[in-house]
Amino acid sequence: MILDSAQQPAPKKSASRIEAIDIARGAALVAMAIYHFTWDLEFFGYAEPQMTAQGGWKLFARAIASSFLFLVGFSLVLAHGRGIRWNGFLRRLAMVAAAAAAISIVTYVALRGGFIFFGILHQIAVASLLGLAFLRLPAAIVLLAAVAVIAAANFLRSALFDHPVWWWLGLGSFNPRSNDYVPVFPWFGAVLAGIGAAKLAQAQGLFARLATIRPGAWSRPLQFAGRHSLAFYLIHQPVLIACVWALSQVAPPRTESREVTFLKSCERECSDLGDAGFCARYCACMLDSLEREGLVEQAFSGENSETLQSQVEGLAGICTAEADRTVPEGGTQ
Repeated sequence: MILDSAQQPAPKKSASRIEAIDIARGAALVAMAIYHFTWDLEFFGYAEPQMTAQGGWKLFARAIASSFLFLVGFSLVLAHGRGIRWNGFLRRLAMVAAAAAAISIVTYVALRGGFIFFGILHQIAVASLLGLAFLRLPAAIVLLAAVAVIAAANFLRSALFDHPVWWWLGLGSFNPRSNDYVPVFPWFGAVLAGIGAAKLAQAQGLFARLATIRPGAWSRPLQFAGRHSLAFYLIHQPVLIACVWALSQVAPPRTESREVTFLKSCERECSDLGDAGFCARYCACMLDSLEREGLVEQAFSGENSETLQSQVEGLAGICTAEADRTVPEGGTQ
């Protein structure tokens, strides 16, 4: 059900545990730890700024989140497909909700510019409640709902949802700044996909066959992590951060001015939209404009106010036009 429930539904207390689900969850946790360790290296300055937010790393992060949420939906059917076991459901829901609240509080204090107000655990808590409404529906309808939820994130976006009270939906005209933003749209679609897939598997008798699979000793670490995934999730990042911090005390990373860091980050993000020459001109213009308007401190601090965003968007439009007009010496229009 929630992160660590892979028990095959049956009235008997001795119901066999599906180890393949634990292994899949454990593998997702290992992938998540790899991503977070890379993010930590970036945060401390050992990797290029914004590296984990772009390209292959961005796809890697989305694949990890999708796999977790798919398994949440799959496990929801495993645990409650034949009837909701309210005691177990509410106990696990309370644990996940409490962990999500703790992460919000800690990151608000430590990372004011990108605190986690609706991350993966918040999504799991809400999706677990919403998912109950789909447990009795046919698999085809659930899968169609999954497609609709994912598509809605692209077609229903509106400035009407830009107020912070609606950010958890994910339908605003922009994505708010956060180190882990997993809103209902489109991510609940992954949970619904897991529910639909589990219902199909259940109809084909796949649960019983999966329960007979007994992998070798190699899988035990993954199974252990999969069974205790919430604890792993909460513990692994503080441990990784402590390790990178310890490294920084004996072998500090090479430091660069924030202006250089800004230009590198800006040019890396811009590279998906324009050529190198355009990006260099655009980013230099943005840095000059932020300094001229006295917005450098606000922008570099990670402030996410609507006023600042409006000002930055205005400067971005001006710099885009200027970068398009400017032709390097020896170039052609």
